[in-house]
Amino acid sequence: MLRISNINIPLDYNEATLKSAAARKLHLPEKAVQSVKLQKRSVDARDKGDVHFVVTVDAAVEGEAQYLKKKLPAGVAQVTKKPAAPVPCPSFTQRPVVVGAGPAGLFAALTLACAGAKPILIERGKCVDDRAADVDRMRENGILDTESNVQFGEGGAGAFSDGKLTTGIKSPFQKVVLESLVKHGAPEEILYLQMPHIGTDLLRGVVASIRQEIISRGGVVMFSTRLTQLIVRGSHVEGIRAKQGDRDMELMTDTVLLCIGHSARDTIQSLFNQGVEMTQKPFAMGVRIEHLQEMVNRSQYGKFYNHPALGAAPYKLAAKTPDGRGAYTFCMCPGGEVIAAASQEGGLVVNGMSYHARAGRNANAALLVGVRPEDFGDDHPLSGMVLQRSIEQAAFRLGGGNYRAPAQRVEDFLNHRPSTGFGEVSPSYRPGVTPCDLHECLPEFITQDLAIGIRQMDRQLHGFASPDAVLTGVETRSSSPVRIPRDESLMASLTGLYPVGEGAGYAGGIVSAAVDGIRAAHAAMERSNLL
Repeated sequence: MLRISNINIPLDYNEATLKSAAARKLHLPEKAVQSVKLQKRSVDARDKGDVHFVVTVDAAVEGEAQYLKKKLPAGVAQVTKKPAAPVPCPSFTQRPVVVGAGPAGLFAALTLACAGAKPILIERGKCVDDRAADVDRMRENGILDTESNVQFGEGGAGAFSDGKLTTGIKSPFQKVVLESLVKHGAPEEILYLQMPHIGTDLLRGVVASIRQEIISRGGVVMFSTRLTQLIVRGSHVEGIRAKQGDRDMELMTDTVLLCIGHSARDTIQSLFNQGVEMTQKPFAMGVRIEHLQEMVNRSQYGKFYNHPALGAAPYKLAAKTPDGRGAYTFCMCPGGEVIAAASQEGGLVVNGMSYHARAGRNANAALLVGVRPEDFGDDHPLSGMVLQRSIEQAAFRLGGGNYRAPAQRVEDFLNHRPSTGFGEVSPSYRPGVTPCDLHECLPEFITQDLAIGIRQMDRQLHGFASPDAVLTGVETRSSSPVRIPRDESLMASLTGLYPVGEGAGYAGGIVSAAVDGIRAAHAAMERSNLL
């Protein structure tokens, strides 16, 4: 098999087109190319008059052994299969406990279950189907369930977002994650798209399927079960205490994988009170910005903006600011909507979501500014969490209560005047927005850098600073403001405790969290063989 990179193909390509392009790159007749399989596909829109795909394919050719004896053309290499990373054979004396069923927890539990370790997975929220009803109730009526919402429940926050699978990490486990997602119902295209996504609608079924495999392999999954305390003897974990409804329970174990996510503030506080070491961590805060998706498409793709092969255009922008913090877009949701993401009463949080088709009228993205530990107010390890909460509470008050979000037109924001209504771009956030001045709920260093960023980003994406674009506040949960230190074996200072994923400060998205869950499961299994 030969891997051929950097092949330019038209938007209206088919298998015959791929074979023909591969043959030209190989300097072979078309009939010599027996089959091709996409490995990577990206959009090249640098020239708006010639928007096309750039692909990498694996090709089977006649007489491959003889062909490989020749000097290979540029961009052509033999495919060599790397052996899969060996999975430790665990010998736990007690069943490992995984806390949290977001991407980190699900993949940690799945890895353990596939190795025969029969993990116990607990999740404070509900299963994904029941959780969806609670999320809808919040969106329609402003009724918050503090244990079942966009942050808490099976699948984690990622289950109610765009399901984006882009990541900046490099790990052999990335392929494991993507192939597992496809096995459980994700579209196969995520294996080759440059910016793959699943979409909230499809991701829910994938999450439920992963849970069923964990159970079928001997694992136990317990919903509405919240960790309240670790059971510790000396410097060793001996189990956990948890609450399931009105029932208190103890689960004895010497292995706890802590995959609690970035929003479990009560759990973080409880662990800190028990003496679990924690440190401050930089994070980012800001707003969601919404534009018409058609404007984004035109700016990104020129005359090809409505080509069906391209779909809704994404973007990723960054700007330098004089204070060095920087502003950037994050978690961009083409054809999506801004959603209510609060998990505590009296606090307002927003996030972005889109379905697989990305067919909505608006595009939205987080527009964030870096927040440093020196901005937290003091040196307490949890002071960043306190800052987050205070800004969420200020946004709740500015929105008028009932989880209506404060929102502002970009033109008004840049001119520091309150909005009284909206124009071409209608805010998508439900249960509704309140026109206002977002300067009243965000720190000055954030609003200043947001304004600088908006103007700079308009030079990168024409129309980004459109007067009627909408800013909706506040986006505070882009990552955790706390890190739980761990050593090379991925353990915390307490033996047997593995801090994992976003909540522990070691991931930033679905794939990186899932990879961290797999790594922690492997580390725990390796330790079990040494005990």
